[in-house]
Amino acid sequence: MTEKLTHFDERGAARMVDVAGKDETHRVAVASGEIRMKPATLALVVSGTAKKGDVLGVARIAAIQAAKRTSELIPLCHPVALTSVTIEFAIDEKASRIECRATVECTARTGVEMEALTAVHVGLLTIYDMCKAVDRGMTMENIRVIEKRGGKSGAYVAS
Repeated sequence: MTEKLTHFDERGAARMVDVAGKDETHRVAVASGEIRMKPATLALVVSGTAKKGDVLGVARIAAIQAAKRTSELIPLCHPVALTSVTIEFAIDEKASRIECRATVECTARTGVEMEALTAVHVGLLTIYDMCKAVDRGMTMENIRVIEKRGGKSGAYVAS
């Protein structure tokens, strides 16, 4: 493997990557993940009758806020001025799960994959938090970047 990890200097010390020499380009990242739960729990979420209120509405706001604050959570992330954050939820009643998909955009010198991933994680964590009183066995899984566009490395689409 000839590629190297960019968050380490020649001595192996952690560093924030210098992006000053990069061009500002339009960048997009899409991440997704899912939370599985009991069918009765999913029914509460879908009906809007969960004890704490509109689960998906609160999770959407939490996910957007998380994308905006990613650099405060991930130590070597650059603060990025986001131009758009879209959070979508898809209900799969047959599998008793909710998928969260985050699409994050900016015009910057660095990408927004971490912002999209952070949004998905926090969106799913918020669903867990709001439903844990009735279902502590929920599981979050398949959290990943599914698409990335912009920047020197070009496009990536998960297979």
